[in-house]
Amino acid sequence: MELVDLHTHTRASDGTDSPAQLMAKAAEAGLRAIAVTDHDTLSGLDEAAAAGRELGVELIRGCEISTSTELGELHILGLWLPEQPEALLQNLAFLREKRGERNEGIVRKLQDLGLDVGMEEVLAAAKGESVGRPHIAEVLLRKGYAKNIREVFKEFLGNHGKAYLPKEVLEPEAIVRLLADLGATVSLAHPLLWKAPPGWLEGQVARLRDCGLNAIEAWHSEHTEADVRTCLALAKRFDLGISGGSDYHGINKPAIQLGRGYGGLRVGVGVLDDLRERRIKMGLPV
Repeated sequence: MELVDLHTHTRASDGTDSPAQLMAKAAEAGLRAIAVTDHDTLSGLDEAAAAGRELGVELIRGCEISTSTELGELHILGLWLPEQPEALLQNLAFLREKRGERNEGIVRKLQDLGLDVGMEEVLAAAKGESVGRPHIAEVLLRKGYAKNIREVFKEFLGNHGKAYLPKEVLEPEAIVRLLADLGATVSLAHPLLWKAPPGWLEGQVARLRDCGLNAIEAWHSEHTEADVRTCLALAKRFDLGISGGSDYHGINKPAIQLGRGYGGLRVGVGVLDDLRERRIKMGLPV
């Protein structure tokens, strides 16, 4: 069975591979296609596209955007993005600005805790335009303030860490409408990673479908078999497409393999074909 991976990250955001390196790894893994879905930036897509053409790996142009709900963040994937989506680029620039303000606040809190860390070091650690907590974590690890990435987030950067600050993001309805207006396939990313009361996720899907949501990410490295079944049932109930991907980040998530997740992930090319067929029926480019 030919495989695809429709959720990956490069060093344009919080991954560690360059876009070209990611495409090369996709070719080595025998993947037919890959979606590059960096957080809040499209800056790695052109490099990935050029590498994909040389290597014979199809690139699906994408991004991942965090949105805010009463229970926390909900992540939205846009797939098949146009090359110069001006409205999206403006919104992503705003989100990166807010992310930068948050980074500065976290660094100040770390300094108040007596840690020797500065923003210039964080910016130097980042290889792309979307800078976030993983880059702060890299500096903290290099300076010996924690033993590993898990400890960094538990002690300092995670939701209950000493230097944590919430991220300012947009409402999911606004992001879904924006992506849908651009002609993207709009997918709810890893929806079972958050614990929610009964009926909450169904309500979100129903509301966002009316805004332009047209797919659910069923297969994901962190989804259990039960989670996959829940997503498949939701997709069938609301007549949505089904997507899947590893959420690969390189050495920032070393246990997750490209196209394989923790080793057992399998997203067949038929998943991509079905999403493409849905786009054709909608009159959208593929």
